[in-house]
Amino acid sequence: MPEPTEAPAGRVAVEERLFSLVLALLATEQGLTKSEILSTVQGYRQRYSMSGPNASLERQFERDKDDIRELGIPLETVESAGDPGNNQLTRYRIPKGEYDLPKEITFSPAEIAMLSLAATVWRQGSLSDESHRAILKLRSLGIESDEPVIGYAPRVRIRESSFEPLRQALDHQSVVEFPYLKPGESRARTRTVAPLALVQHHGRWHLSAHDLTVDAGRTFLLSRIVGPVVPVKRTWARPDGGGHAERSLTDLDTLWASQVAVIRVEPGTDASTRLAKRASAESGATLELHYTDVDVLADELATFGPEVVVEFPRRLIDAVIARHVKTVRAHRGGSNSPDSRATRG
Repeated sequence: MPEPTEAPAGRVAVEERLFSLVLALLATEQGLTKSEILSTVQGYRQRYSMSGPNASLERQFERDKDDIRELGIPLETVESAGDPGNNQLTRYRIPKGEYDLPKEITFSPAEIAMLSLAATVWRQGSLSDESHRAILKLRSLGIESDEPVIGYAPRVRIRESSFEPLRQALDHQSVVEFPYLKPGESRARTRTVAPLALVQHHGRWHLSAHDLTVDAGRTFLLSRIVGPVVPVKRTWARPDGGGHAERSLTDLDTLWASQVAVIRVEPGTDASTRLAKRASAESGATLELHYTDVDVLADELATFGPEVVVEFPRRLIDAVIARHVKTVRAHRGGSNSPDSRATRG
């Protein structure tokens, strides 16, 4: 007898959907197929159809997989031994051993007491009624969980205010408009775009989209969206092929690898401590840093003041000098123009 169709439910927040997905994937050693995930996990099952097409839901799952991996969670895919390459039989899992804390990490008695108290509160609240229902559904499919899943602690991520409306635009395939301020420009320009993917690259969120004004693909840094994201059209035809997030990340990785800054830092300073961790090469006080956006890097380096001197490339030198000049003028009331050589030193 077919399972009764559930009443329509409100849209589940992306954080709750990801949380439920991680819980389910941690709950089983053998992993779950895509259909098992979509039919049982909170956030998917409300929209899953036993008989109809679930293409949009599968695309949502593909984006969620990217988000989980960006959080540093080791999501694995296991192909069917009898039918390799069959995506419907591929299983997804999070190996608990790789997600546990390393054995070399230890805590003091006081820290253990505080963690135990926090775990008690977490245990009472982490498995909602929906999560319990999902676990029961998994067991009805013959998928057992050995223990309650308490291993997932969500990380706090600060997102720009444009993130949520852009995510909703992706879900609804909506065309949107927003004011975008490019570096060096005094006024924002309105961009009309069809969103393709939201990706996080080196801690910053980017929108991959088709810019309808220029009829070309573009990548936008969310921190440069300086006003509301407004839907202007109900739907649009998403290009065939998918994989937009993967291609966007590949492009950003390629750009990051191709651009190298050479800087000199004052030993023993905050700049030396922080920037040395990211350096791809280090020779004494000289560091090499890869970057994707010269203005974002210039903003960061300028905050260190005289602790950092940029040696290459020229456009980064000019960008950092411009920020120091602006700061000095602001303190002097804009009356005098400081000597750029002093600014660099």
